[in-house]
Amino acid sequence: MTTLNPTTRMRRVGLALTTVLVAGTVLVSNPSSAVTTAGTTTAVQAGKHHTAEPLVFAHRGASGHRPEHTLAAYKLAIDMGADVIEPDVVSTKDGVLVARHENEISGTTDVSARPEFADRKITKTIDGAALTGWFTEDFTLAELKTLRAKERLPQERPGNTLYDGRFEVPTIAEVFALAQRESKRAGRTIGLAPETKHPTYFDSIDLSLEEPLAKLIKRYGYDRRNSPVSVQSFEISNLKDIDRLTKASLVQLVSNSGAPYDQVVAGTGLTYKAMLTPGGLKDIEAYATWVAPEKKWVLPQGADGYLTGPTAVVGDAHDVGLKVVVWTLREENKYMAADFRNGTDPLAKGDIAAEVTAFLDAGVDGVFADYPDSAVRARNAWLATNQ
Repeated sequence: MTTLNPTTRMRRVGLALTTVLVAGTVLVSNPSSAVTTAGTTTAVQAGKHHTAEPLVFAHRGASGHRPEHTLAAYKLAIDMGADVIEPDVVSTKDGVLVARHENEISGTTDVSARPEFADRKITKTIDGAALTGWFTEDFTLAELKTLRAKERLPQERPGNTLYDGRFEVPTIAEVFALAQRESKRAGRTIGLAPETKHPTYFDSIDLSLEEPLAKLIKRYGYDRRNSPVSVQSFEISNLKDIDRLTKASLVQLVSNSGAPYDQVVAGTGLTYKAMLTPGGLKDIEAYATWVAPEKKWVLPQGADGYLTGPTAVVGDAHDVGLKVVVWTLREENKYMAADFRNGTDPLAKGDIAAEVTAFLDAGVDGVFADYPDSAVRARNAWLATNQ
């Protein structure tokens, strides 16, 4: 596609932020994941935020600039002004929680090049899918600490490969300690949004994530209602378990399709789509403070790739008392709606400022971003003109 000039781009975004109302029903024209919800939410109503200032969540740290889930990535995100850092949570063989995007680590560490661990390669079924590789639960913490992190997307972010081999796999305790040190240094509170990965699977192998995470939250003084810690999950039952174990807030993640795996196992038939109806959001509010939909649930795209929203999701969530954070905003064209792309190269940088602005205009209370520096600048510019 050709590069949009600024006037055309702003006209596209303006059109995208106009809600289509037909007989009191909000219609979404994304055929693959359409949500039709009752109500009369307008763009103005959706723009009422439930936070004093919309927050920037550093997705896996400053993962656009450093290999994800390393202390260096989290530290850089804090230096760039992120409000919250996000460690994904998995377990080692000896029950220590560590920060990795997945429990399969061949894409994020040098384990495949380590002959002493060649015999650990195995095929497992994780959340119903066969997966071959090396898994954190087959390593002790001492063994994992001998590995070194590497960039997960080297073709997309070749600059990050310069840091391959420099950093360890951090424990969640180390991430918590970093946030506390940096909060004191920076003179502001750094939030944490640990995401429990594959909790049903880890329960099945007697390495439950919930209890050790709750213990860490208490150990670091975060077990309180106003805690800067918000625990995330794509599943439901483990969030309800954590709700009984800690006073820290919870974030219900919602994928663009499918269903929470614990609900699949239980055979409830509950889907992510149903969770974003007014009734589904009310159910979430009973245990969570935030709902975190994939961004297309809020600003969907038509067949041509351009925005068609917003939907009623933000307004409906706010109506039941939930805050909304969307995931994930990335600078590369391939991850953006056509409104924000620059040129035809899928790896070229698009207009991230315009994308952040569009979501803030839609009323979200936070955004997950791989490039927290760009998201912070865009958020601050939005605040300067809207508050």
